[in-house]
Amino acid sequence: MPRPLKVLFVTPYLPSPPSFGGARRLHGLMTELARRHEVSVLSLVNPGEPYDGFVRATGEYCREVVTMPNPPFALSLQGKRALQLRSLGSRRSFEWFSHVRPEVGERLRQMLAAQHYDVVNFEFTHMAPYRWSLPPSPRRQVFVLDEHNIEYEILRRTAASESAAVRRVYNAVNWRKLRHEELKAWRTFDGCSVTSAHDRDLLLRDLPKAHVAIVPNAVDLEYFRARPEAPPPEPQSVVFFGAINYFPNSDGLKYFLDQIFPRVLARLPRAKLIVVGHTPPELFSLANANIEMKGFVPDVRVEVERAAVAIAPLRIGGGTRLKILEAMAMSKPVVSTPQGAEGLEVTDERELLLASTPEAFADKLVRLLEDSALAGRLAGQARKLVEERYGWAASAARLEALYHQLGAGSA
Repeated sequence: MPRPLKVLFVTPYLPSPPSFGGARRLHGLMTELARRHEVSVLSLVNPGEPYDGFVRATGEYCREVVTMPNPPFALSLQGKRALQLRSLGSRRSFEWFSHVRPEVGERLRQMLAAQHYDVVNFEFTHMAPYRWSLPPSPRRQVFVLDEHNIEYEILRRTAASESAAVRRVYNAVNWRKLRHEELKAWRTFDGCSVTSAHDRDLLLRDLPKAHVAIVPNAVDLEYFRARPEAPPPEPQSVVFFGAINYFPNSDGLKYFLDQIFPRVLARLPRAKLIVVGHTPPELFSLANANIEMKGFVPDVRVEVERAAVAIAPLRIGGGTRLKILEAMAMSKPVVSTPQGAEGLEVTDERELLLASTPEAFADKLVRLLEDSALAGRLAGQARKLVEERYGWAASAARLEALYHQLGAGSA
């Protein structure tokens, strides 16, 4: 049996307690790896927010938790716009300006000089520049980049979908810079992990010789499950959950409200949409008798349990949707766009319903809200699929296998 590895994660935020998709991926993989290996983390933090609780939660399974305040995370909206304008006049992407600090690179060099890590695992292309300035190590280390999404592809899709000319031009410029940085990262690292075959194919199209492994997003099968003691769902209720301050989610919510929900209300006037997740304050004005804006909640399961159906009306994205996996794990029927379910091994009419147009989405949602037998059948198949393929233990085993394939622990 291979010896335990020492793994250092370099992250843009602390993983625990996990309150959004990216943190859930980190938390799931790191806690599973920590069962067999020694895991540490160097993380950026927002100096404008308290983070002691996150340090304590992450420290429950990490040997060492090192935090570095990152001032751009605390910028006001005006400050963020100024940084975006600054990035326009540079060869660097906005993501570079908002994540790369010389003092963080220096702290990473100190950590690597103080002790040997078998693997240094960087999360997101935004953190990859810290790899480029590292001096050669006398001992073999494996450097891995975990791509939650192909980042430039999300920005490219965002630029194509923007209605505002200024944002469209900005994103059109920025995604090309980010693509250049992402390609450089793929060439620099020993290997990359991605969440889906779709993202693997995108990466290999640009860099055919890259060493890539699919490490799917997954779900905590014990935490996300239907609870027998939970009250029955509210009739004709629908839940959309995720970080609404993330553009693909806010775009999906706008698409649902503008083009799908009016069609649903024309047939089911008492239908209710429950919106859950970090939400920009201005969106709370959308609340009415049919729309409940919950914002951030400490336990998303309570709101998912309330709803009869979960939706993922996304038009932009990459990676795989944790919100779909979590709803399916809770035996909740799901209606999604094909883009929303991209990367998941699901079949329309078996584990969920897929719809490509507003009319079809509304028809399938109404169908689910009115047909309890169909809802129950989909929910049962969905939970079965998640149990078979999407537990964190299986995903962490794939990441661990990538480490060993790249030579970690062989020296």
